[in-house]
Amino acid sequence: MGKALIIGCGGVASVTIHKCCQNPDVFEEICIASRTVSKCDALKEKLGGGKTKITTAQVNADNVDELVSLIESFQPDVVINLALPYQDLSIMDACLATKTNYVDTANYEPPDTAKFEYSWQWAYRDRFKQAGITALLGCGFDPGVTGVFSAFAQKHYFDEIHEIDILDCNGGDHGYPFATNFNPEINIREVTAKGSYIENGKWVETEPMAIKRVYDFKEVGVKDMYLLHHEELESLALNIKGVKRIRFFMTFGQSYLTHLKCLENVGMTSIEPIDYEGQKIIPLQFLKAVLPDPASLGPRTVGKTNIGCIFKGIKDGNERHYCVYNVCDHQEAYREVGSQAISYTTGVPAMIGAMLLMQGTWNGAGVFNVEEFDPDPFMDALNKWGLPWQEDLDPVMVD
Repeated sequence: MGKALIIGCGGVASVTIHKCCQNPDVFEEICIASRTVSKCDALKEKLGGGKTKITTAQVNADNVDELVSLIESFQPDVVINLALPYQDLSIMDACLATKTNYVDTANYEPPDTAKFEYSWQWAYRDRFKQAGITALLGCGFDPGVTGVFSAFAQKHYFDEIHEIDILDCNGGDHGYPFATNFNPEINIREVTAKGSYIENGKWVETEPMAIKRVYDFKEVGVKDMYLLHHEELESLALNIKGVKRIRFFMTFGQSYLTHLKCLENVGMTSIEPIDYEGQKIIPLQFLKAVLPDPASLGPRTVGKTNIGCIFKGIKDGNERHYCVYNVCDHQEAYREVGSQAISYTTGVPAMIGAMLLMQGTWNGAGVFNVEEFDPDPFMDALNKWGLPWQEDLDPVMVD
């Protein structure tokens, strides 16, 4: 059917690339591009025997001119941005310059400020609309599938949704005293930032990890979870009509929290540059360099994830509760694509979003979050491509 340019070659990109190659009727040709082209070449060597034609390229995703040149050379139908969130705007600029559709999994975050919100990317709405192209934002799992779950619940189960709790549980064990399951720099910035949630249309800010709940996750068990700020709260508050409260919780084990607190106390999670032997370094970037690469965790991670949404609202004048979620097994994901479940649950939705754009199932000129499109084709695709969802019509609510 068409061509996709995939920018990035980390754990999530590897999953998306595997899935594109499993879907050659849509992804007839892909180009894998990264600053480190050897990683791209290794994936091409591994997957190049199938029907999908694979090429590779070296590109600096911070450099708009390089990106434009690559897009003009390859002429893709869609660019799938699986690079760092710092690079979202440069890639969007290149897509605008070449009138190419765009997909990402995480919203823009400035390199020098631990702050992530949609304002920078939503500012592109008019330009993408005028160019006649689509930008699909946050098409991973959370954000991403959680937005589709919300749209699905709104379409099929509620007249009004009043409360949404997003629960992200990783019950996996990689055996390390301390490691992160996705990019350490992004993960630690996210966890050490102040928490926040939306209540009656207003943001309520909390100290980092200040709000804790205990929840029994199906197929995983009882876990401690903590309220964090997360970007999909912002878009869901805009797109799910009548919602009054939206919260995001993520599970953490005590070993992770103890190590993180120690690293924070000694300054290793700081993003402020320091002088070290005559040069400027950022402590968090140095920490990232010495921690295990998340892409290497697949062989040793066992257990399951459970990620989903619990809704409270009204249907036909009566209060209704509803939960929809996915359970993903780390080892099953590794056997299929060579990655653990955190990468898998993000990489599969990125392929699905790009597929729906290429097929014209999801279409529109402008900048969109996933919950703005019809959820049903995406929900069907989740079941087909490895992330089957389950429902609970009488879920245990979070207090």
